[in-house]
Amino acid sequence: MARPWVEFVQSQHIPWQAHDLWGLRPGVEVRMLSRDPDDGAASLLVRYPAGYSIPAADLCVDEEFLVIDGGLTIDGQEYGHLGYAHLPAGYRRGALTSPKGAVVLTFVAADPRQAAPVADYNPARLVVRLDGYQVPYTGNFHPEFPPGAGRKLLFNDPATGDATWLLGTLPVRWAERSEVHPTVEEMYLLGGEVHGNRGVMRPGAYFWRPPEIPHGPYGTLTGNLYFFRTKGGGLSTNYVPPDRPFQWWPPYDPVLPPELEACRGEVPGVPLAW
Repeated sequence: MARPWVEFVQSQHIPWQAHDLWGLRPGVEVRMLSRDPDDGAASLLVRYPAGYSIPAADLCVDEEFLVIDGGLTIDGQEYGHLGYAHLPAGYRRGALTSPKGAVVLTFVAADPRQAAPVADYNPARLVVRLDGYQVPYTGNFHPEFPPGAGRKLLFNDPATGDATWLLGTLPVRWAERSEVHPTVEEMYLLGGEVHGNRGVMRPGAYFWRPPEIPHGPYGTLTGNLYFFRTKGGGLSTNYVPPDRPFQWWPPYDPVLPPELEACRGEVPGVPLAW
């Protein structure tokens, strides 16, 4: 069974729950965004209380994260807002502390309780620390991509081609065509708003979209900052005619699995007055 399609949920509507991240992080709280029922791979928000501390440990699954509030320190490395890491299975993670607390967008590649110990890791898959503010923007990453956006590449997996990046777009920008990707596309909205075929996404919006599903077109009045991942290879895009033309302030029309049905709803927003 594949991970269910989620598009989109405002994470603010998902309740915090006490959790131990399957033995990786005892004493935290989580908002579960999506999870694979077969291997336990999961995407979630993790909230660390002030004064949190755990000792060094060997990782038995890949862990990827982006700090969205507060800060962490791991083995002396400080991760503030938009601090990023990709730590592969087999890597020895140093002691982790959060003196003032943190909220961290976190991805684990499998259920750690079901994973066998890993003797070593591929150093090419290790990203110890990146500062999202300092990673440069690049443009022209697709010849047909509408102008007015830039990408900050955080990780490109040499084994699978999977990619992780930040995407920033300019205000008062929209597209006229829909997109289709051959890979999973996963997104968490960090800032701004997005008008698309499933409603108006605001900070905290999340989706996990299986391959080959047309989506968009999208637009933004304020500009925005997205966090994206692919699974199943690098991102490639086919542009196709939309089922309906782009519109501002579209109605909320989500696709949610049963476990997220109680969390449906948009975050209220007021249309901009010019």
